[in-house]
Amino acid sequence: MSNKKFSKMTTEELRKSEKVSKSAAYAFAVIFLLLIIANIYLVFLKGFSAVQIVPIALLPLLLLIFKTSKDIKTELKSREK
Repeated sequence: MSNKKFSKMTTEELRKSEKVSKSAAYAFAVIFLLLIIANIYLVFLKGFSAVQIVPIALLPLLLLIFKTSKDIKTELKSREK
């Protein structure tokens, strides 16, 4: 979502989106961490393979989720003033 969409949303919709976004971000971060740990274990157990690149490929998605959450929080703070 872009900032324009956030500015068109009501405050109640933003708060709901913030909760959903924050929950998704933390859940994805936990799964991402478990994936990294599993990959490190597999590298030591079986050696390097192309599958170990998956966490690196998913990192931009994690950053995008946290950025969206931050943008929502910024929009909510701008409305409080």
